[in-house]
Amino acid sequence: MSISIFKKFGLLFLVLVLSAVMVACSEDETNSTDTNTTTDNGSANSETEESTGLSGEITVWAHPYTDGTTGEGDMWKTFAADFESETGVKVNFEQIPWANRDQKILTALAAGQGPDVFYVIPDQMPQYAEQQLILDISQYVTDEELSGFVPTAIEATSWKGKQYGMPILQTAESLVYNKEILAELGVDENSLPTTWDEFKALAEKAKAAGYYAFSYAGGGSLNNTLYPFLWQAGGNVIDESNNILINKPEAVKSFELINEMYSKGWIPQDSITALDHDSLYFGGKLLAVNGSGISVNRLLAEKPFEFVIAPPLKDAEQLTYGTVGMFVGSAISKNPEAAAEFMKYVTNTENQRTFNNITQYIPTRDDAKDIFDSQPYMAQLAGYTQYAKPGIIHPEGRNIMPLVQAEIQAMLEGKQSPQEAADKSAEAIDKLINK
Repeated sequence: MSISIFKKFGLLFLVLVLSAVMVACSEDETNSTDTNTTTDNGSANSETEESTGLSGEITVWAHPYTDGTTGEGDMWKTFAADFESETGVKVNFEQIPWANRDQKILTALAAGQGPDVFYVIPDQMPQYAEQQLILDISQYVTDEELSGFVPTAIEATSWKGKQYGMPILQTAESLVYNKEILAELGVDENSLPTTWDEFKALAEKAKAAGYYAFSYAGGGSLNNTLYPFLWQAGGNVIDESNNILINKPEAVKSFELINEMYSKGWIPQDSITALDHDSLYFGGKLLAVNGSGISVNRLLAEKPFEFVIAPPLKDAEQLTYGTVGMFVGSAISKNPEAAAEFMKYVTNTENQRTFNNITQYIPTRDDAKDIFDSQPYMAQLAGYTQYAKPGIIHPEGRNIMPLVQAEIQAMLEGKQSPQEAADKSAEAIDKLINK
């Protein structure tokens, strides 16, 4: 079409277009009125979308947190339905098994599929963040919205100054003592050790009476063995800038403590490779373990002996281990704002009360911990989340563990000193991160 012809018919064309638009709008209004007389849901969703600015749908993956007999399935149905009612966003929920979860998630994301929201723990999060697989939600969540969470939970869900996860559950380990052994040793259960030196004195007393003082499962995770002592001594393994700290004087003190406990017989002889000492503990041969809510609930169910929980030990600092469970968003989500909103929604105070009451984990919000008002042991552990660190927050966190574990095992076998074990651990970590 030439320019002259366009000018000639331009006005007529514009009139026709405007007429068509007016007719379409009139039909839309009529259809909207008709729809409202036949279904309220469409109107409600439309109003919700307008008020929240959200629409569409998201897919959420989570794991079974109970044995399935506690109403967990109905909980997720309610969460999904309520979120859709509030926002207009449909939630497609899928429960996936714990086994091979990393592979399933990574395979789905690599294929450009999978969930918009999924569950991870702190030793997964930095790796996913470095690979740009998860969403930086800093733009969707305010400091005020994060202020209601326990600080240690926020520490576990952020990496290099960015917020990647919204925490929904937490654990805290602390010393759980056999009260019968304490009574035999003449120890007041209200005056239990608070420092390393005090615990050493009690350990010597327990050994003299024919008991092991503590469980050290050297074949298990460093989260439950080395790391609590490492943090209590004021040390660490590695920082965000890849500075290796595990062979610094503060960290070496934890190697020395473990070596002392083994050489003096305060921990069992199989501590080098043991996966647990449940039989010794439940059999009344072991004074104390680092226990969590799972340990407490098992003791309450099986009742092998009466027990008492003491606060985490302190050397330079009072710290312990406790994991944090979080929901993160997929970096390839086509509905990232809705994904972030769901993460905030499912971790709000009321939903944390529901979730953690059913699962018996500790809420990551202080104002939701009232669910344990009638459970004194869980309430006590919930008070210790302020001291709980979630492991080594680093992309190579999982891969570091077996390297350090091997050096500690060699130390306990008498093949090297604590300082040598720490130095060789540092060398192995350096090779790993600079390969």
